This record gives sequence, C-alpha cells and structure tokens, in this order.
Amino acid sequence: MITLILGLKGSGKTKKLMAMCNAAVEQSNGNVVFIEKDNTLTYDLSHKARLVAAEDYAIKGFDSLYGYIAGMCAGNYDITDIFVDSVLKIGGNDLAALVPFVKKLARLEANVVMSISADKADIPAELAEIAQEI
Repeated sequence: MITLILGLKGSGKTKKLMAMCNAAVEQSNGNVVFIEKDNTLTYDLSHKARLVAAEDYAIKGFDSLYGYIAGMCAGNYDITDIFVDSVLKIGGNDLAALVPFVKKLARLEANVVMSISADKADIPAELAEIAQEI
C-alpha cells in the first residue's frame, strides 16, 4: 500500500511521518525503515526504526530511490513499513516522474508512506486517490 502525505513547506508533514513511523515500530512484527535526505532526524525517531540518509548512499533520482528500496526489500523480507521524507528532494522535482515511481513501488510487499511538498491540485490525477493533505 502506498500513501502520499501532501502539504506545503512547514505544514507538519515530517512530524506526521515521524509519528506514523514511531507508531509502526510499536505495532509491526517486522522491520521499519525511515529514509530522509540527510541525518537531521537521528534523535527524533525510535531507535527501533532503521534510519537511512539518502545522501550517504548517493541516492538521487526516482530510479535510484526505487532501486535502493527494492534492494532493501529483496535483502530483508521482514521489512513491513517504509517511510520516505521529502521524496521530491531525493527523487527530483518532476511530479510526472512520480507516477511510474509509485506504480513500481506498489509491487513491493511493504507499506510505503511518503511526504511531498506540494498541493493536492499540483500532483498528477493518477495519484489523487492515495494522497492525504495535511
């Protein structure tokens, strides 16, 4: 299942994503992963969640991000939840490229939640049903 958390900068997307991640850690029987651009959230997440800084692994672009996420899932079948903060900062600002990226992610077994700094009116219509505004 894929969920997009939408809102403009400063609307509280990251805080909501962190709260969802910390709740998933408590409820999950598997592993929870949180991907962010850098290491700014190191002390804000539960120590039980795996925090990944995209810049540490040179993840840039939607293809690179998908490859990383798919590789994690292939190497660890126990991953139940993946949270990605500021996906456009990692994948790029092309909202049209977000559609095939999300379609590929939907094939994975994990629950994926991503935050996007955009208004719901700005995202492609194909993604409207999985989008939640803050």
